[in-house]
Amino acid sequence: MDMETLLSFKWNVMMPEFIILGTALLLSIMDLFIKEDKSRKWLGWIGLAGIAGAILSLALMIGTEDTVILYDTFVLDAFAKAFKFILLLGAAIIFLLAIDYEPREGLKERGEFYYLLTAALLGAMMMASSRDLITLFAGLELLSISSYILAGLRRKNLKSNEAALKYVINGGISTAITLFGMSYIYGLTGTTSLTEMIPQLNSLTESGYTFIAGVSFLLIFVGLSFKIATVPFHMWAPDVYEGAPTPITAFLSVVSKTAGFIIILRISLSVFGAIPSEDGMQSMLMVFQGFIAILAAITMIVGNTIALKQKNVKRMLAYSSIAHAGYVLVGFVSFGGYFYFDAIWFYLLSYVMMNLGAFAILQAVSKTAGTEDLSAFAGLYHRSPLAGIAVTIFLLSLAGLPGTAGFIGKITIFMNAFTNSTPQIVLASIMIATTVVSYFYYFGILTQVFFRKKETEEPFKWSAPLLIVTVICMIATILFGIFPTVAFDFFKLNIS
Repeated sequence: MDMETLLSFKWNVMMPEFIILGTALLLSIMDLFIKEDKSRKWLGWIGLAGIAGAILSLALMIGTEDTVILYDTFVLDAFAKAFKFILLLGAAIIFLLAIDYEPREGLKERGEFYYLLTAALLGAMMMASSRDLITLFAGLELLSISSYILAGLRRKNLKSNEAALKYVINGGISTAITLFGMSYIYGLTGTTSLTEMIPQLNSLTESGYTFIAGVSFLLIFVGLSFKIATVPFHMWAPDVYEGAPTPITAFLSVVSKTAGFIIILRISLSVFGAIPSEDGMQSMLMVFQGFIAILAAITMIVGNTIALKQKNVKRMLAYSSIAHAGYVLVGFVSFGGYFYFDAIWFYLLSYVMMNLGAFAILQAVSKTAGTEDLSAFAGLYHRSPLAGIAVTIFLLSLAGLPGTAGFIGKITIFMNAFTNSTPQIVLASIMIATTVVSYFYYFGILTQVFFRKKETEEPFKWSAPLLIVTVICMIATILFGIFPTVAFDFFKLNIS
């Protein structure tokens, strides 16, 4: 590639990525020159400023036409802009949690904490704009490798070591399966470009080629199911969520999960949605609709059922996260529904706000109590009315009760399941039943908050970062629950 061609690309569409990349490099270089015994918290504020700059640069691109650069490997379209906002917003809140985070055994490697988070965020953002298997995989691995290190950053903590080991092993298996599936599609088309694949795959008629394409879909979907922690590929999530530092657990549960759904949507809809079935009457994606529906149903049932027995709140939120992945899959499997992209985008946006709010309160409670068990929430309302009200709002939203963003998210997913060309009545019924089951463990936390005697007289301590996170998440959870059109109008009028 000559210099003239290189300069001809519209590099401004990658400005958010350049800002995050520059921030990661700046943090890593600055960390080298800070004395070992000096605090590195202020690096977190620099990282947060970089994320804010990326959000601003992305906001300035609202309303611009779709732009493709680097020979159709990077695209800034409505899909990319919509999901990058979720990724950046979630990362900004997680940075505030990271700044506040103080494990009891200390965290010497705080510098790595920040620039690995930005590197993982960069990988997720690249996935949102990738239109090529190579760049998709590169973004996926940048996210994954950074997450492996972050999960085991508490080197003196045995549970953190266990979390990192399990995450690496399961992540390596999922990567191998995903890459194996991608190799079949490359073998069928001779290209890694998603755009160039479509006309070739659309003309597949021989049953042998269709069978190979079907195997490819199964392998890719199974590999990515590890990333979003759907049953039965969820076995790593509870242990990793429990052992990882709380901000990293929050990152894995929202940003990493959102990135997993991004790559599933990109590949499934653009590639396998174009492959006709053997009878030529429907796409291959519709053929596998039943398989995905069963996966969604099992994920909702198992996630909510096992969460009932958990006494560790982190593990409880891990199984809750698994269940919520099932809810999003209900939206995904309802191809062609009237609210398809709206439902998935809004649910992920709502999930980011309510789940990060819950993790913020958990981090504050565990810092004071020294434990993440359910008993640590005993008497929380009497120690801090604001904390008690905040965790109530977040848990009611996760449960999907009216007046919260979670309720609107679930209703939108539910309506999308019924407006589909083949209504998912059974799947929607399972969604309702498992949502009711989730009330028991969410309300179990609230029982501790309001009706159990406090086990410590130590006052609840608010730090500035935690207070900011809690207030932002509370406002967003209530705002999107009462005025959901604020988010939907932003999605429809400004993004799409």
